[in-house]
Amino acid sequence: MAESTTSRLADLFEKYGQSPWLDNLRRSYITTGQLERYVELGVRGLTSNPTIFQKAIQDSADYDEQLLELSTRKLSLTETYWELVLRDISDAADVFSRVFRESNGQDGFVSVEVDPHLSYDVDATMQAALDLRHRLTASNVLIKIPATKNGLVAIKNLVSRGVNINVTLIFGLERYMEVLEAYVSGLETLAAQSPEKVKDVAGVASIFISRVDAIVDAELLAMNTDTSRKFLGKSAILQAHMAYLHFLEIRQSARWQKLEKLGAHLQRPLWASTSPKNPSYRDTLYVDELIGQNTVNTIPEETMLAFHDHGTAAQSLVVKAGDTPQLWNELLTTGIDLASMTQKLEDDGVRSFEQSFDVLLEALEAKLEKIHAR
Repeated sequence: MAESTTSRLADLFEKYGQSPWLDNLRRSYITTGQLERYVELGVRGLTSNPTIFQKAIQDSADYDEQLLELSTRKLSLTETYWELVLRDISDAADVFSRVFRESNGQDGFVSVEVDPHLSYDVDATMQAALDLRHRLTASNVLIKIPATKNGLVAIKNLVSRGVNINVTLIFGLERYMEVLEAYVSGLETLAAQSPEKVKDVAGVASIFISRVDAIVDAELLAMNTDTSRKFLGKSAILQAHMAYLHFLEIRQSARWQKLEKLGAHLQRPLWASTSPKNPSYRDTLYVDELIGQNTVNTIPEETMLAFHDHGTAAQSLVVKAGDTPQLWNELLTTGIDLASMTQKLEDDGVRSFEQSFDVLLEALEAKLEKIHAR
């Protein structure tokens, strides 16, 4: 891996204990060696989602050779999708296997999401997660499950069965607290049944950043008060700092100490959606302001390269409450309805992934028709 003096991305982990992950995957990353080069630069994991795969598969010929082979097997469109995706995930997991080994199973993970159409079905989500876990033999894979109310039930049950989960689409502080509770409760259930298995479970909680600022900023601008203008471009970062304080509080609790004695891994906060939606904000804002021990930032490629070029690698997450709770309360006193906003973001996030999934299946059908017509 590159020396810390040559890479701000490497500095994030080596100096400040944060793991930078890449929020993208396409087959050319594997075939060209690009992903390996990013690992050498300091990238320590990778996330994917249905939108990422839609763009990767629909907009390139990288998958045509495998599609040609799959076209002879009389698979459904959904089965074809998973054959394509799971090859990429398996190959990416292999690239990160060294990081996984060297970190003793605490880093080097690759994430793949269950069918987003299952986001409100507990049993179907659990079965899909277990099927993916069975098909992906690599230990450094996280199964992504949206943090819907029903998803929380599935997450707790899956953690209790030893499945590594990336909880995605977290937009609000209260929901994050519920996610962390589901993880800890799931580990406690596992500890009561098979204490020796607790050390093999890992997970992250993906808290979305820029999407929160985008919706909250619009409300704050409409209010047009001194207080509301004060929080423009800061509400999502402030909420992330509040989430980190809660994470530290749970980590220091007697309840967690019992699990830690069994070798339990923390469910690290993961900052997602870290490319600013507002072009007037600096391009590395959501990396610079969210650096701290035992966290992950999954960074879109363009933003990751911008941070590597001119970002600021320095401890920026608060480790003691200080003024943060007071500022949070001040934000809430503006009258914004964060609960409604974050619920809308969750609903929209699930819907967006569903649409990407469906559009990709349509694209696959069109590609297969062309293959059959040859």
